[in-house]
Amino acid sequence: MTAPTMRAAVVTAPGECSVREVPAPRAAAGEVVVDVERVGVCGTDVEFFTGEMAYLHEGHARFPMRLGHEWAGVVRAVGDGVDPAWRDRRVMGDTMLGCRACRRCLRGHQHVCADRQEVGIRGGRPGALAEQLAVPVTALHELPGTVDPALGALVEPGGNALRAARAAGLAPGDRVLILGPGTIGLLTAMFARAAGAEVHLMGHTPPSLAFARSLGFTASTEPDLPDVPFDAVIDASNAAYLPAMALDLVEPAGRVVYIGLAGSPSLIDTRRLALKDVTAVGVLSASPGLAATIAAYAAGHVDPRPLVAATVGLDRVGAVLAGAHIPGAGPGPKFHIDPRRAG
Repeated sequence: MTAPTMRAAVVTAPGECSVREVPAPRAAAGEVVVDVERVGVCGTDVEFFTGEMAYLHEGHARFPMRLGHEWAGVVRAVGDGVDPAWRDRRVMGDTMLGCRACRRCLRGHQHVCADRQEVGIRGGRPGALAEQLAVPVTALHELPGTVDPALGALVEPGGNALRAARAAGLAPGDRVLILGPGTIGLLTAMFARAAGAEVHLMGHTPPSLAFARSLGFTASTEPDLPDVPFDAVIDASNAAYLPAMALDLVEPAGRVVYIGLAGSPSLIDTRRLALKDVTAVGVLSASPGLAATIAAYAAGHVDPRPLVAATVGLDRVGAVLAGAHIPGAGPGPKFHIDPRRAG
């Protein structure tokens, strides 16, 4: 009897991605198999495709890889020890899979477990750019009926953004500057606006600034930043010089949040941090913010679907990763993959 197979996008080397027939996953004990409905492609996926991702050079990941960690789907099968009631539920899942035994995991910080796997990223755990995905049931979050597959695949990046907005400590009427109008920057802006803050975004390219303005935000280039006090500054960029600039721009006794990552080290003057009495916070992972993000989407407080430029099939994954033009794509920064779709 032939073992079942499925279609999956496989990155075999920098710049090389193809759709292949691979063995379909089976639900091991404590795991479920999900029929994938939607997957977001993010900057981390692109860094793996280009070969720049640090995990490749640190031994945490290696080619061939199956990417995809922003996903939503329907549970199709459950393994031993899993409540059968999970079948047919629409879910999304935590990317970070801790060992569940170390001090960090036992303290609820599995997203920084030294021995963690990351779905589609680290430790050989296959990602969701495929027709099916196997994940531990402990990673699942059920999606209510008001959260469709597009929103479900935006929960993971939304969880990062929600954590960044909360770390800024925003109160109604506060003014926040977000550096970088990409997916995370725009999602953070949406959560900050929902908290009642006055939101400004800084970027460089006219199309990204125009798109931010189309969403109702004030957006400008660095030379055109308004001369106003910012109670918080959130760096959601990948520019190495902006963390220091964030510290310069924030008001004394304000808060700086670092969620963006540059390709080279960023330097800040800690004397300035101390003398301005600034609180600085780093954010890694959506894990602690997933449930609250689902609730915000379900209630309609934040609707990030306009960020999705296009939804295409698995055969277009390579083109999306390479930054190729996708006919009919809108101005948003995010691309979604529907593995059930042809083309």
